[in-house]
Amino acid sequence: MVKLSGKGFLYYIRFLTFQRACRQLVFPDKKREGGESVAGVIRQRNMLGKGASLSLNPRILTTFAGDSRLIRSTRPLPALLRSNPGIKPVSMQLSRTLSGITNLLFNRSSNVDELPGIKRKHLRPGKVSPRRPVPSDIPQPPYVKSRKPPGIVSGPEVHDETGIDCMRASGRLAAQVLEYAGSLVKPGITTDEIDQAVHQMIIDNGAYPSPLGYGGFPKSVCTSVNECICHGIPDSRALEDGDIVNIDVTVYLNGYHGDTSKTFYCGEVDEEAKKLVQVTKECLDKAISVCAPGVEYKKIGKTIQDHADIHRYGVVRQFVGHGVGRVFHADPVIMHYRNKDPGRMILNQTFTIEPMLTIGSINPIMWDDNWTVVTEDGSLSAQFEHTILITKDGAEILTQC
Repeated sequence: MVKLSGKGFLYYIRFLTFQRACRQLVFPDKKREGGESVAGVIRQRNMLGKGASLSLNPRILTTFAGDSRLIRSTRPLPALLRSNPGIKPVSMQLSRTLSGITNLLFNRSSNVDELPGIKRKHLRPGKVSPRRPVPSDIPQPPYVKSRKPPGIVSGPEVHDETGIDCMRASGRLAAQVLEYAGSLVKPGITTDEIDQAVHQMIIDNGAYPSPLGYGGFPKSVCTSVNECICHGIPDSRALEDGDIVNIDVTVYLNGYHGDTSKTFYCGEVDEEAKKLVQVTKECLDKAISVCAPGVEYKKIGKTIQDHADIHRYGVVRQFVGHGVGRVFHADPVIMHYRNKDPGRMILNQTFTIEPMLTIGSINPIMWDDNWTVVTEDGSLSAQFEHTILITKDGAEILTQC
């Protein structure tokens, strides 16, 4: 008989629970309350493929998926859950349709103090201020009025000349707002104060802050500090000397979204953090340099993973880049690690590349706010993001001043 450690036993229980849930989803003659088969419900949600063999399709999060329906992946579920030798099992988040097993597969924690071996203070939730108003004359994205979690739009965002001009305008504004937000980063300022400044600048320019109201997100910008991988909610916590903070800005201007982010230093930052931030930026730059019409999307992931591996950094897998334009999130799915997914870049297409690197574990833990995602071991994480346009000569970065 094999004796399992406490952690090994936990993973074993997780697997058994997941296996049981999958059986209930896979077999069409299993009924739920109301008499409708679970398989029938899943077909309606396009979660099952065609053919005689039924299987559960996994979902991979965009970097701002939240409560929305998740992106479809062609990879089989076991391949996503299988760990490589020497690497901890990778957890993933499923849509709320499968909320009964979400907590088992995607770690959640409300205790943010239990992170051994980290010298700096662990990130703790602060107080979140009320939602800031937007003038009624500023056009809002459809998902704000509907109050429903937005889905992922299938098909790439490909533009005519008018659309390209609009994308350049929204991208330029997003870049200007991001640089302004970065100039505010200093010890003592709260992330809520940064959100207030960002919110005001965006609406002063006649645009809408895309994150506000997206799937219930309560703020106008994401601020992810230290071990926060992404989706940090601005709050009353003051930035401290030595922190690193990613600020993720998206604006909706004239019906088009521009999406960008950057990791900033707060005060005097140690060399370990500086190197992580520098290499993450290099990963983005190298990935953009390989983009051009006809290039396979998977080349982006390989380029990022190759460079991260040289410096022994982890690449977060659960959050991906995405098409962006008239909608916030669309095809394609841009994976930042080595993959075999098909698809090629198209002339006049726009999408984001947004790698997230970690010093330690790539496994995420989601806080109870259902947004904030931190590293499992409390190690630092950094991210950079641009919206790019595929041109005949390669790629044009739209989110730069």
